[in-house]
Amino acid sequence: MNMLTKEPEMITRRGKPVSVILPIKAYQELIERLEDSEDVAWLKKARHKPQHYRPLADVVADLARK
Repeated sequence: MNMLTKEPEMITRRGKPVSVILPIKAYQELIERLEDSEDVAWLKKARHKPQHYRPLADVVADLARK
């Protein structure tokens, strides 16, 4: 791979793409975006669940018993 090239390079086997070579910064950005999208999906799912709250005094009392 030419180090000056910032474009990913496709590796093929029998004419079919099997791998990609890309700069580490591009890979890290891709992973970060994937993690961010997973977080957003989790938050969207959590928003649709009913929320249950307990008074702070109950939580403190439970912690004191432990």
